[in-house]
Amino acid sequence: MKTLTIEWRHLDVAGETCERCSDTGATLSKEIPVINRSLLSSGVRIEWFETKLSGDEITESNSVLLNGTPIEDILEIRSSENFCGSCSDLLEKESFCRTIHYDGFEYEDIPAKAIHDAIYKALNIARPEESKMMFF
Repeated sequence: MKTLTIEWRHLDVAGETCERCSDTGATLSKEIPVINRSLLSSGVRIEWFETKLSGDEITESNSVLLNGTPIEDILEIRSSENFCGSCSDLLEKESFCRTIHYDGFEYEDIPAKAIHDAIYKALNIARPEESKMMFF
């Protein structure tokens, strides 16, 4: 069985993360089992883990890497940043967090559609029609 490894990098302050990172983590927790079921017949398994970052590494926070490759390098995603009240509260200083521009929209978390698209593209496998439709 072939394995695709996903790393989710996020801020961690005393066991807490910001709202944006939390939303990305919740999306991964929900979507990875769904994708694993759909890939079972292809002989592929997705595994994922998290890397907790300090406040000094905030520019790397809320990022997803597939087999070590940032999602931005797999899809046409542009990253930027904007003010994050949640990180500012956790770090007790004004903080700016990553945002992504994907498919014509700006997101503060990494949406399920981008995760699905990146996984299938990284594996060079066509997405099942039903999973393409669930995001519209």
